[in-house]
Amino acid sequence: MPTFKTVRGMRDFLPEEAEKMRYVEEAARETAKLYGFEEIITPVLESYELLSAKAGEELRERMYVFEDLGGRKIALRPEFTASIARLVATTLRNYPKPLRLFCVGSLYRYDEPQFGRYREFWQSNYELIGSDKPEADVEILALTNHLVASVGLKHYKFKIGHVGIIRGILSQEGIKEEKQTHIMHLLDKKEWNQTLQTLKEFKASRKCVKTLTQLIKTRGENPAEVVKTIKRHVEGYEAAATALENLNQILCLVEESKIGFDMTVEAGFARGLDYYTGMIFEVFVPEMKIAIGGGGRYDKLIQLFGGEPTPAVGVAHGIDRIALAMEKQKTPLKKPKEKKVLVIPLKEELKTRAIGIASAFRKAGIPTEIEVMGRTVSRALQDADRRNVGYAVLVAPKEMEKGKIILKNLAKREQQVLTVEEAIQSILNVKT
Repeated sequence: MPTFKTVRGMRDFLPEEAEKMRYVEEAARETAKLYGFEEIITPVLESYELLSAKAGEELRERMYVFEDLGGRKIALRPEFTASIARLVATTLRNYPKPLRLFCVGSLYRYDEPQFGRYREFWQSNYELIGSDKPEADVEILALTNHLVASVGLKHYKFKIGHVGIIRGILSQEGIKEEKQTHIMHLLDKKEWNQTLQTLKEFKASRKCVKTLTQLIKTRGENPAEVVKTIKRHVEGYEAAATALENLNQILCLVEESKIGFDMTVEAGFARGLDYYTGMIFEVFVPEMKIAIGGGGRYDKLIQLFGGEPTPAVGVAHGIDRIALAMEKQKTPLKKPKEKKVLVIPLKEELKTRAIGIASAFRKAGIPTEIEVMGRTVSRALQDADRRNVGYAVLVAPKEMEKGKIILKNLAKREQQVLTVEEAIQSILNVKT
C-alpha cells in the first residue's frame, strides 16, 4: 500500500494547532464586529483575468492557474482584495457607502515552502470602501493594532510609507506607469542598486536619481522628523509633495488620537501588489522577518473592474503567521478553561443510561464525551486526565438505583454522589 503525505506546501493542523488558528480567527471576527465590519464569503476560485489584473509580476508567477472543463482559465485566489473589488463593482455597486467588509479563509500561492510561508495559508481581510479621508486609513491602522494586541502579542512594530511619493516623482519625470510598477517591485525586493540603475535606463534626470537615492535611505521612528526630511528631498515634485501631505495627515491623526503603537516611517517602502495608490503599511514582530499583516490604500481598483471610481483602503492579517508569532512570544490563549466531562458506564446494561446522562450535560452547554473504548475505569480516567478533561461521571448500578451518579473532579481528586441535575449545576457554578 502506498504511503500518502500532504502535498508539498500544505499542512495538517493537529488539535492544539487548530485551536490556536481558530483562536486568532475568532479574535479577527470579534475585531470586525467592534469596528462595524460585516462578514462576506467569496469563492476560492476566480477568473485568472480578475486575479492577475493588478496582482503584480511576482504574484502572477506564483498563482495556481488551470483551465477548467469548460475551457475557462481560472485560478485559486492568492489574496482577497480583487474578489472584494469585483463584488463592489457589481453586486454591491449601488449600496450606500462606506462599505465595511470582512472575510476570512484560505489562500494559495506557489511559494517555496519555508518558515512562515506555505502554499496554503489563512488570512483575515478588512476593506473600508467609499472614503478617501485620512480617517479611513487611520481606522484600518487602529483595527490592525487592536487585533494584534487582542491576541496577546506584546512586541510588534508598524512599517508605514506612501507609494504616491515615489510614483509622484516618477510621473513628473515622464516615466510611464508600467515602468513605475517595475521600479516599485525592485524597491519591494530591496534591490536598491538595481532600482537606481533602472532609473538611469529609463532616462530619469540626475535630480530624480539623486532624490530617490536620498529617499531610499530616509527612515526613522520619529514620524515628524521623517516627514520633514522627505519634504526637503521632494522639493519641486508637486505630486510627491501632495502624497507626503496625505501621509503626514494620517500620521498626525495616529499621534493625536493616541492609538499607541511603535512605528517606522520609510520613504522607500513598497509592497508587491500593483493596485496600491496611497498609504501602505506592514506589521512585524522582532522574532520573525516576515510580516504578520499588511495593507494600504487602493483608489483605482474597483473602477478597473467596471465599477464607479471608488476610494478604498484595506488590510490582510496572516492568521497562521499571527499564531506563529504567539508561539515565538510564548503568548497563552486568553480563554476560559473548558469544563469537559467524560461519562463512564460501569456496567454493559448502563450504556443506555450513560447516553441519556451525556445528552443532559450537553443540553446544559457542557462539552461531554462517552467512554466508547470499553476500558477499565482506571484507564479511562488516566486518559481523561491526560487530555485535561476536568470531570468524570461514573454511572454505577448502586447509585443509579437511587437516581444518582458519581461526579469526580479530576483536578482536585474529589468526588460526590449527586443527581444529574445537581451535578450539572455543580459544574456550571465553578468559576474558570
